Amino acid sequence: MRVIGLLATYNEERFITACLKHLAHQGIDVYIIDNESEDQTVSLARQFLGCGVVGIETFPRRGVYSWRSILKRKEQLAAELEADWFMHVDADEIRLAPTSEQKLSEAFAEADQQGFNAVNFIEYAFVPTRQSPNHDHSDYLRTMRWYYPIQPKFPHHLKAWKKQAGRVELAQSGGHLVHFPGLRMFPKSCLMRHYMFLSADHALRKYVQRNYDPKELAQGWHRVRSRLRPEQIVLQDEDELRYFVSDDCLDPSNPLKQHPLFTTAGWPTAKHPL
Repeated sequence: MRVIGLLATYNEERFITACLKHLAHQGIDVYIIDNESEDQTVSLARQFLGCGVVGIETFPRRGVYSWRSILKRKEQLAAELEADWFMHVDADEIRLAPTSEQKLSEAFAEADQQGFNAVNFIEYAFVPTRQSPNHDHSDYLRTMRWYYPIQPKFPHHLKAWKKQAGRVELAQSGGHLVHFPGLRMFPKSCLMRHYMFLSADHALRKYVQRNYDPKELAQGWHRVRSRLRPEQIVLQDEDELRYFVSDDCLDPSNPLKQHPLFTTAGWPTAKHPL
């Protein structure tokens, strides 16, 4: 069974290599939509062409981050590319099967064999801490080990699906929930380690200094991230978080409803992305 991850990138040189290596190990091919990165993202990704990466395209940025347009492009690619399943994925994520006994592609095959056509992911957000504040380096997967589970609603990351005869919908939910007629969600959720930011400076670059699309802001999108200010980037204490031992030991109990980083900026409605 062939699975293609649809990966949009912009200045992801810190994440791209680890992301592509991991997806290849999980049996996932990747098609990259690069939003005119200004760093080494594309040159690093090209090293994986023929070894997991099946295509790289440039998606025009025009000076702003236009998430809806990128999601619409992913919808189009899911209709055009030849694959059995697709997955909407970001570079700062590590996607995993429900247990380490499976690869992610095998989990999708199991869902398919049982008559299901969509898979949800449980999110575990990994963050730097006051005691260990800087992981802005290539070894962040080893050093940044503090996390919290987060689930504003269920499902919250319905981001893998079997190829459909018609076009699927991603943009309406901001990419959180794929939608198509006859959707049947696999009862076993997969896992997602989300490396939100690697240091306070990285959070500043990733969220505060981004130029959001005014049309999307007017529609209520990016409400939290666009309101975040430098003085609001406060790291948590390690005692407030859980410590990562292994993927099989990730603790989903008592998930948060909102990310602590964004609490002071105001929490969005479920309808719109952060």
